[in-house]
Amino acid sequence: MVYYMETLEFIKSPYSFQRVRFQDCDPLGHLNNARYIDYALNAREDHLREFYQIQISDFLKQGLGWVVNKHEIQYLKPAYYNENLKIISGLIDVLDQSVLVEVRLYDEQQQLLKCIVWTHYTLISTSTAKKERIPDNWRAFFEARKQEEVHALGGITSRIAQLFPAKA
Repeated sequence: MVYYMETLEFIKSPYSFQRVRFQDCDPLGHLNNARYIDYALNAREDHLREFYQIQISDFLKQGLGWVVNKHEIQYLKPAYYNENLKIISGLIDVLDQSVLVEVRLYDEQQQLLKCIVWTHYTLISTSTAKKERIPDNWRAFFEARKQEEVHALGGITSRIAQLFPAKA
């Protein structure tokens, strides 16, 4: 993967590129539906490390972990074998015990949105497996990087409408 940093300020929408691998495709050369989620999760983990210097192990050392509570996904255009995807991620909501992350997969030129994935992560204690409140210092860090223009309450369908407004 190749990463690009446009500024050292708060990067709210980091991005990277991922080539669609043969092993991830169906017999017709389309990216398998389940693999979109893998690409989204892997890109977000990479973005946390590369753009925010956050490692998943940093949470684990504190006895905390993030579990996926729910995925919402809309497939809009197929991704094909050997296509280079531009993957953009961002935090769109912060609650007491969870966060909502959006990942969008585009063609390399960001002309075609292939897929949008919303993943709900819940913070848990690794020793008790019970939900934990997000510490205030983390909450402040997350809030500073939240994409304010995205309104989670409208749902993923309204987000797609926001990205592709109807032409008057």
